[in-house]
Amino acid sequence: MSASGYRAGPERTVPSHPQRSNRRINYVDLTLAECQTLLESRDVGRIGWNAGHGPQIFPVSYACVAELIVFRTSPFGVLSELVRPTQVVFEVDDLDATQHTGWSVIARGRGQAVASPALLTHLWTVDGAEPWAGGVRNVFIGITVERLTGRSFGSQRVPSVARRGAH
Repeated sequence: MSASGYRAGPERTVPSHPQRSNRRINYVDLTLAECQTLLESRDVGRIGWNAGHGPQIFPVSYACVAELIVFRTSPFGVLSELVRPTQVVFEVDDLDATQHTGWSVIARGRGQAVASPALLTHLWTVDGAEPWAGGVRNVFIGITVERLTGRSFGSQRVPSVARRGAH
């Protein structure tokens, strides 16, 4: 340990006694219905999984269809690893850096290629499943959600889009 109280690592220094922020973070756990409404209110999220060469996180455009989170990818890119059943995490959020408020919804589940001919036919007509990225994106990956959680933070208010959609 150095005289400054930091342990030196190969690429960075880490405080030996991390300082805590004086700012108190207020958050509210969102209900399942609020999480679902917020998930359906967006069309871009991030998918994460433990790929063959280490953890990966990628932004994808998506749609919620037939109880799945669905996106399209190339048959040749790193996301094509997800054609085989894979445990994944999917996250959407909305942040206001000025107000220090926002929300985050995390879906955990199993991703894999969509194989149902009827569902594939339908997915070609779903607007949100249209990828932002160019090129051939003809592989549909569906995420079966096993756990859906979320938080609203920076205030005790539930996001207005979730209040409108909650039953």
